Amino acid sequence: MSLIKKELPSTIDEILDAYSLNRNIIEWKLIDNGHINRTFYIYCETAGGKREKRLLQQINTEVFKNPLELMDNVVRVTAFLRDKITAQGGDPNRETLSVYFTRSGQSCFVDSEGSYWRFYNFIDNAFSYNAIENDSVFYDAGRAFGNFQSQLADFPIDTLYDIIPDFHDTHKRLLQLKEAESRNTANRADSVRDELRFAYDREKDTSVLVDLLQKGELPLRVTHNDTKLNNIMFDRDTGKAVCIVDLDTVMPGLSLYDFGDAIRFGANTGAEDEKDLSKISLDLNLYEKYVCGYLSAAGKSLTAKEIEYLPFSAKLLTLECGMRFLADYLNGDVYFGTSYPEHNLDRCRTQFKLVADMEKKFGEMTAITAKAAEKI
Repeated sequence: MSLIKKELPSTIDEILDAYSLNRNIIEWKLIDNGHINRTFYIYCETAGGKREKRLLQQINTEVFKNPLELMDNVVRVTAFLRDKITAQGGDPNRETLSVYFTRSGQSCFVDSEGSYWRFYNFIDNAFSYNAIENDSVFYDAGRAFGNFQSQLADFPIDTLYDIIPDFHDTHKRLLQLKEAESRNTANRADSVRDELRFAYDREKDTSVLVDLLQKGELPLRVTHNDTKLNNIMFDRDTGKAVCIVDLDTVMPGLSLYDFGDAIRFGANTGAEDEKDLSKISLDLNLYEKYVCGYLSAAGKSLTAKEIEYLPFSAKLLTLECGMRFLADYLNGDVYFGTSYPEHNLDRCRTQFKLVADMEKKFGEMTAITAKAAEKI
């Protein structure tokens, strides 16, 4: 354990004791040491001698101020998914994350240093993509998140905590942008007049979805809120999506938030911080693949209004993201990590260019969506 103790958390022994695990770790690996959570793969023995592969993860309490509420959401959603997967004849140990409880019955453990730790099951023989290698991958990503939405369609939404209030209230994001312009903390407002005008010209769009929610025309659902490609585990043998991971931002919201953000991230022909805006556009083929995959799984659980607003959600979530980058640029880059002074501005410009391209292609997006909906 001497070498392991140098790399694993200094409190690893008390963490293992809390979960009735043998201190003799057979194998371990730091999987991710990013800005949000620190994650380890650990192969160890239980107190009864059974060998298990698990994921050990430290919850970032700087980002998530209420870790117990977060874990309550995760426990409720994963338990619900396990029951659904079992009823459908699937493998709940492979098709959803599962939370291990401490010997005292807690969903996470607070060590002597005040850090919050949790154990998940390890999805073996699986991998994730960081980029779309072909359009069939994006189709399967749509199917995976569509299936996630479908399986949780009858989840009791009033039992979930709102982990990040107003996370996708685009109108409030616009108000935050106006506040950032007014404060002009980094003295940058005069250099981004065109970008500010682009956002303000679309102010009416920003309240469309929240207004429909308040009117009862869109249902409140369980949303993932981070529908990036690398949050899907794919089976190494079949190449098919098998499990949705990273459930920290699971909370009440609109299904359209998840769909729109997936298109924003996945169907852009350029990088998020591409300086050459001529490389930025909406790939209609990828849009079609995702919407077909998504509706093939989620279509029967969605309302007609939700399906109708799928194209609009892609535009709106892209606009929202661009406004967030722009506000952070005006505030002096205090939220998003940056590599150079104009990084957030470049990110904003790519998002706004993508919005403009979506507006040009909106009729085609609508036609593609309607055609896919006919197959439900």
